[in-house]
Amino acid sequence: MNKSVLGIAFGLLCCTAIALADYANDRAEIENISTRYMVAVDAGDIEAVMSTWAEDGVLEWVGGVENGKAAIRKAMSNFGGAAAARNIPEGAKSRSRTRHFILNHVIDVNGDTAKTVAYWFNITNDTPQKDVQLVYFGHYEDELVKQNGHWLFKKRRVFNESLANRALFYPGLGEKDPRAR
Repeated sequence: MNKSVLGIAFGLLCCTAIALADYANDRAEIENISTRYMVAVDAGDIEAVMSTWAEDGVLEWVGGVENGKAAIRKAMSNFGGAAAARNIPEGAKSRSRTRHFILNHVIDVNGDTAKTVAYWFNITNDTPQKDVQLVYFGHYEDELVKQNGHWLFKKRRVFNESLANRALFYPGLGEKDPRAR
């Protein structure tokens, strides 16, 4: 084999390795931002929640549609750990909690944009029996944008499959109408 063929093969191998590394880094950051969002919601840390959003972000959830960071901030300030913290009685030494989890990410990166779907669920220890129970489950359909080298939510559609916005099937998850033959 001559040196020019080896050089071309080596160059292609290097380009492939760089592209795979870029995808791996993007995927890791996207999974991290999704988890950071969930942890911040549970902690009631509105600043950390808002750090995951693009300025013109759109949140579609069971509470309606929130357009832009100001509207998302207002809605999220009354949700999760932020709302629960307001109900802690004076002198409390402990409190119940709800925890959100996200898993099964499917991530498609295209330059500085990405689309993801992921499952989520939440559990609580705020039960009469003082045990842990599943509260809700559903999935996210997200659009992200890379700005200043960091991924942010551009649009987040939250489907709570335990509440009113559950559907017969979810095309975003690849589901087809089960009535179709």
